[in-house]
Amino acid sequence: MSAETSKPFAVVTGGSNGIGFELARELIGSGYDVLIAAQDEGHVADAARRLSTEDGKVSTHASDLSSEAGVDSLVAAIRSAGRPVDVLCINAGFGLGGAFVETDLGRELAMIDLNVRGAVQLTKPVVKEMVARGSGRILFTSSIAASMPDPFEAVYGATKMFLRWFGEALRSELKDTGVTVTVLMPGPTETDFFRRAEMLDTKIGASNGKDDPAAVAKAALDALQSGSDKVVPGVKNKVMSAVTEALPDMAAAALHRGFSKPGSAG
Repeated sequence: MSAETSKPFAVVTGGSNGIGFELARELIGSGYDVLIAAQDEGHVADAARRLSTEDGKVSTHASDLSSEAGVDSLVAAIRSAGRPVDVLCINAGFGLGGAFVETDLGRELAMIDLNVRGAVQLTKPVVKEMVARGSGRILFTSSIAASMPDPFEAVYGATKMFLRWFGEALRSELKDTGVTVTVLMPGPTETDFFRRAEMLDTKIGASNGKDDPAAVAKAALDALQSGSDKVVPGVKNKVMSAVTEALPDMAAAALHRGFSKPGSAG
């Protein structure tokens, strides 16, 4: 094995910005070579330039991971690298805020395709190869929204609930195979999520108290490397998660207020 390929290899979807970018940075700092995947070729190339260091090789793949063909092309790129995937971070996704009766169905179906179907399609071939060799780690980026009903993000919340329980069920299935699964459940984080979700004018979107994506990524990688089942970064998010698990209706009401416009009665 050459020196170039002697390092462990990680794949991060949604790796061009936000939590995904910081996951890639953390992995490189931990001695991994990383392949980052996202839809926009320019964005992923710029991310690779910012991530490139002497300590790790960064490769890129640009495709639409909400489409079957886009995921197939990423799987082909992974296989063409000729290296086993030691860590797979299923992080690509987007949200959409607003009342379900008013939001755009096309965007919601695309969200389901990316957040859910694309995640399952990519996980299947990678996890089969991990199990065959008896080692590997998988991280699913879910959300604290998976702890409760998610009004005004009804479809997004449901996709993150899917990822949470898919990840936890898969973890149970893979017990004693040498493959671990960790579910990341971040709270509101300072990324491009709120702009893309059309939520900058909500109390949550306008808040200055959102978490640092670098801190979220570090907590996620620490949990992944220790083989934890899930991680909720930040003390306030841990408290919120515990409350929402116990009192989901009260949590949903509080979340509803968070989606009202700043200064409104909510």
